[in-house]
Amino acid sequence: MHILALLVFPFLSTASVLQRPRDHEHPHNVEKRLPSTWYHHPDHPVHSLFRRGDTDGVTYAPVGSDEWAAGYPPDPPASPDVKTMPAAWLAALNDAIARKAIPEIPLTTAPSEDDNPVYPKGVDPNSPEICSSTYQCRIDGQVWDAPDSTLGLSFDDGPEAGSNKLIEFLKTNGQKVTHFMIGSNIRNNPDAFTQEFDLGNDIAVHTWTHPHMTTRSNEEVVAELGWTMQIIHNSTGGRVPKFWRPPYGDSDTRVTAIAKEVFGLTTVIWNQDTSDWSLSDSPPGTTAAKINSSMTQWLTGPKSPGLIILEHELSEQAVATFMSAYPVMQKNNWNVMSLAQLIGHNASYQNSDNNDSPVNAVDVINAKSGSPPQRLTPERLTPERVLYSRRFSY
Repeated sequence: MHILALLVFPFLSTASVLQRPRDHEHPHNVEKRLPSTWYHHPDHPVHSLFRRGDTDGVTYAPVGSDEWAAGYPPDPPASPDVKTMPAAWLAALNDAIARKAIPEIPLTTAPSEDDNPVYPKGVDPNSPEICSSTYQCRIDGQVWDAPDSTLGLSFDDGPEAGSNKLIEFLKTNGQKVTHFMIGSNIRNNPDAFTQEFDLGNDIAVHTWTHPHMTTRSNEEVVAELGWTMQIIHNSTGGRVPKFWRPPYGDSDTRVTAIAKEVFGLTTVIWNQDTSDWSLSDSPPGTTAAKINSSMTQWLTGPKSPGLIILEHELSEQAVATFMSAYPVMQKNNWNVMSLAQLIGHNASYQNSDNNDSPVNAVDVINAKSGSPPQRLTPERLTPERVLYSRRFSY
């Protein structure tokens, strides 16, 4: 078994004032761009988690069909049942725990989605052992900032009510973006998902049910990420997502490590927040005028660090604020790119550069090993490693 290097968790922020879950407006240094050619060693359990087979000849159920939908967990609000998730996911988690790659820290509690998750009394969320992104603590390897003069476009929570409006605008302007998608929303809105993928936009992970992830057990974190990766994999010709964004920006050393060690996912946060998600609340939590004012301030201000702005496709109102800001991005000479392409060095997936590139059906990227891609030989394809040749029935 290849031993993966442990994640390192230095003190990258000492913010101690409690923030709203989505309020992450805080100056930070620029994150370095991430290499695109990192691979899990083929002996690692994760190696087979999302493979399509030894060739690209696997036929998947048509996206949107009953057969396709039957392969995934039922609708929220319940998180996916950990007892029914694939054994290989649990094996990969247990392997990471055995290697002490997953920190043993307490879970949080969050009375509602509007409340910050809280650690038990006496636990400092800004300590290096915890380093909660909700409290603006940064972990080495997470992405919060774009390179200078660049703006990484992304939209959360899709496919949703604002997706069609966003699709038409992006198509008209020839602009690519990254969609951090909720797995259950993909299952329930397959047409919008297919349109966004076919448009050439990058697909990333935003969990299956959109929970505060630090409130979830290790196994529940794996299920939330794994099922979302699985539906993306089986709906994009076998592509394995490279990035994930925690709902509410809520992660810590434990959750970040599970995402990386089990699934090879890099955690992406943001450095500016529009609060556009609240436009469709009753009553609204902000206004289009306030968002436009904030956007103008950010887009006409300093270009170091570059911008990663939290935006959503939850509603047409939210999409409209992006549409209003887009000309300001262009006028102020920002290098506007899909976020996954920007921070992934032009490789949006772990096994494919983009939606049109060839798919490497074997390798899964590992951010620490630096191993080159290697193909499994037929004699090494044991039954427990050949997973997802078609789909799972949930």
